[in-house]
Amino acid sequence: MVWRSETDFKDRLFSSLVYGVPLVSSIPFGVFLFQQFPQVKTIYFLLLSPFQVVYQIPFGQLAIFFVLFLAVVRNEKIPYFIRFNTMQALLIDIVLTLFSLIFSIIPQAAGLNLIIETILNMIFLAVFASCLYSIVSSALGKYAEIPTISQVVYNQIRY
Repeated sequence: MVWRSETDFKDRLFSSLVYGVPLVSSIPFGVFLFQQFPQVKTIYFLLLSPFQVVYQIPFGQLAIFFVLFLAVVRNEKIPYFIRFNTMQALLIDIVLTLFSLIFSIIPQAAGLNLIIETILNMIFLAVFASCLYSIVSSALGKYAEIPTISQVVYNQIRY
């Protein structure tokens, strides 16, 4: 369900910026990719440096999550377009957190390193692609449709 909304510049800008949260959370998944392509790491870190400052504060990531969820997503005075994109970015971040927990439990066996590296690279690239798509869609004033995640967002957020 692709809707076009009448949004102004600040709504589009804020809706695009919230995708910095999952992009910063995806950095640990891109470690192996960054080792192979150091120039990608440089560009990625330059673009996300303002967001990384908050993540250096103890519990900064958790604080950002609750501020965005309680002050933006649950605030019906804020336009639906912003709340939709914020919730979608937070859901991507939650999925990344779940993957982090799973990979922290998996033992680093010698034979599985290549498989684990490949899976981590795939997760990083999937998050990067979905966030890039969402940022461009938000900048154009369109709702980014990410399978499953967008459906959850539509069910969670009221008009």
